Amino acid sequence: MKPESPGGIARRDLLLAAATLPLALTPARAAELPAAHNLKDELASALARREPLVLMVSLEGCAFCKIVRNNYLAPMHQEERLHVAQVDMRTRTRVLDFQGKAVTHDDLARQWKIRIAPTVLFFGRGGAEVAERLVGGYIQDFYGAYLDQRLAQARASIK
Repeated sequence: MKPESPGGIARRDLLLAAATLPLALTPARAAELPAAHNLKDELASALARREPLVLMVSLEGCAFCKIVRNNYLAPMHQEERLHVAQVDMRTRTRVLDFQGKAVTHDDLARQWKIRIAPTVLFFGRGGAEVAERLVGGYIQDFYGAYLDQRLAQARASIK
């Protein structure tokens, strides 16, 4: 049984809401990431700039996905020209995978064994993952540092 506040809301839910409120109230610098369409071409474009391809696997309605997208990845995509795209779990949106085969976003999430949204992946030559996945978005105090560390690892592996 969950401990509840006087209003019937679970204490854990109140703490979670309070912890994410500052980021939720921060005006979003950017709201969208492009959907992945052709991973082979997107990877080639990223590698041509000597950068990894960064993919965020998200889930419709996921509050943590919104925070990661709006406060971290979309600004990096727009301001730093980092090649970032989004794959939506549980959607039938078509995409070409790294081999040029037509699949859905949901197929990719299952192939990559992703169970938690958001999950951020970093790809290098041949569609190989070149840094540890960044799973979840509940660590907002340290998320930027974890993301920077993974990007540094990915960049070092493709140089």
